[in-house]
Amino acid sequence: MEKKRGGAIGAVRSSLKIVGELVEWIEFLALSVGVFALTALWIANVIARTFFTSIYFVEEVSQFLVLVITFAGLSYGVRRARHIRMGAIFDAMGPRLQKVFIFVIAGISCVLMAIMLKYSYGYAMESFIMSHTTPALRLPYWIFWVVIPIGFFLAAIQYFRTIMKNIVEKEVWLSPQQKSEYEVENVKGEM
Repeated sequence: MEKKRGGAIGAVRSSLKIVGELVEWIEFLALSVGVFALTALWIANVIARTFFTSIYFVEEVSQFLVLVITFAGLSYGVRRARHIRMGAIFDAMGPRLQKVFIFVIAGISCVLMAIMLKYSYGYAMESFIMSHTTPALRLPYWIFWVVIPIGFFLAAIQYFRTIMKNIVEKEVWLSPQQKSEYEVENVKGEM
C-alpha cells in the first residue's frame, strides 16, 4: 500500500511540475513581451510626437498591454507568494496551524479566482456578442477582455497547485515555489 501511495505522490509531483513549468512559461512570455512592447510603443510615440505626429493607436494598445501585464502578474504573484497575507499573524503560528491556514487561504482564493474567471469570461463573451470595437484600430473589444479570464484561470491554477503542494509535502508552502519563512528560519537554525 505504501508503494502505491509513493507512486501516486510521485505522479502528483510530476504533474504539478509540468503544469507549473507551462504556467511559468506563459507568465514569462506575457510579462516580458508586454513590458517590452509597452516601453517600445511609448518611446516610439514620444519620438513620433516630437518629430512628426502622434501614433493614433498608442492608447488602445497600451491599455491592452497593461491588462496583459496586470493579469499575468496576478498569476506570477501567486506563484511566488507575493500576494497580500497576514504575515505577522501567520508567522506567529505553529507549523500545523500554518498548514491549516494555507489550505483555507489557498482554497478560498482558488474559489474566488474561479468565480472571477466565470464573471470575466461572461463579460468577454458579452462583448463578443455585442461586437463592440475599439475607436482607433476598430478591433473587437473582446480581444482585450479575454486576457482577464486567462489571468484569473492561471491564478486559480497557482492556488490549486499551492493546495496540492501542501498535501504532498510535509513542510508549509506559501505557494508552489515558496516555502514558509518560518520553515526556512527553522532549517537555517538547525544547520
